[in-house]
Amino acid sequence: MLELVAAFICLTTLLTYVNFRFIGLPPTIGVMVTALLFSLILQGLSVLGYPGLEERVQQLIGQIDFGDLLMNWMLSFLLFAGALHVNLNDLRSYRWPIGLLATFGVLIATVVIGSLAYYIFALFGWHVSFLYCLLFGALISPTDPIAVLGVLRTANASKPLKTTIVGESLFNDGTAVVVFTVLLGIAQLGETPTVGATAMLFAHEAIGGVLFGGLIGYLVYLMIKSIEQHQIEVMLTLALVIGGSAMASELHVSAPIAMVVAGLIIGNLGRKLAMNDMTRRYLDGFWELLDDMLNALLFALIGMELLLLPFNWLHVFAASLLAVAILLSRLLTVAPAILLLRRWRSVPRGTIRILTWGGLRGGVSVALALALPLGPERDLLLSITYIVVLSSILLQGLTIGRVVSRVTGPQ
Repeated sequence: MLELVAAFICLTTLLTYVNFRFIGLPPTIGVMVTALLFSLILQGLSVLGYPGLEERVQQLIGQIDFGDLLMNWMLSFLLFAGALHVNLNDLRSYRWPIGLLATFGVLIATVVIGSLAYYIFALFGWHVSFLYCLLFGALISPTDPIAVLGVLRTANASKPLKTTIVGESLFNDGTAVVVFTVLLGIAQLGETPTVGATAMLFAHEAIGGVLFGGLIGYLVYLMIKSIEQHQIEVMLTLALVIGGSAMASELHVSAPIAMVVAGLIIGNLGRKLAMNDMTRRYLDGFWELLDDMLNALLFALIGMELLLLPFNWLHVFAASLLAVAILLSRLLTVAPAILLLRRWRSVPRGTIRILTWGGLRGGVSVALALALPLGPERDLLLSITYIVVLSSILLQGLTIGRVVSRVTGPQ
């Protein structure tokens, strides 16, 4: 295990350096691009008759349980770090579009993407059941909070737009996981759960996550408020994420949602009422540094997963069509929510277009695809998901800033 951690951290650091020194892309995307180039170089060496290095890296990457690492640990840290800097009053002001996109938006997108995927797969001669197409719709529907938070740092979007996009991405994975879990249960057991059972599952996972995150976040806030020692206060937030994630897993509630809620409490209530200037400075510095490092590790892992996935050019063509279908479903879910909001308040120009293009897919979708049962359908959906995620991060992630500038004009 120590060898694996050491090798992966050293490799990620080298890729980060190469991007910063020679490529100059935004940090997260740049690390993923350099990891992709590294993977392609290894595959090229294998073709030339030098497979040893690729096989060694494949062994190391194969030991990493990407789904467990991301969903149970890294995602909690990254969401907590992101939520620390989200203003609760801003979220409250845009609760309706955020709530609609994070719940009904995911459900609508699941059906739209699943239906279009069913016909696209048939077009390429792949016989994928409609249920598995819906599973694909569920895992690819949520916008990825890690990718969105990383990219929006460099996009000159207005405050309402950033609040809506970030708020949606922080919460919609809870809905997606529940929908995915229900559909996966149907696929494995062959039984359709009742509406009541589905509602109970959602309440236990999502609402349970909100309540649990609120409880532990408030308890840690009280502990921070009772002392004036920045080292201990920062340690308390670290223990909150590590211990809270482990407890959430035992309680079978959503750890990511719990960490978002806890992060909002510490970042708003704790920052204003329980911390002095030194604690705020150290807390922000620690979590920003941890956030940057974990993002680099995650995107490097996404780039190097290329070494483990079997796919061909047909997969690339199919994924391209599905990427268009995903953008269409995004438009169909975003437009009604924003048009409804316009009845009560002014909405910045170009909001629908920016929200549509800014809905990046990322590591969460890959992690859910890895949870599919072993078989040919899983292999196909995993390869397609990976290509869609790469295209989303590279194409949308690298151009969202220009789209914002072009649509909204000078800020």
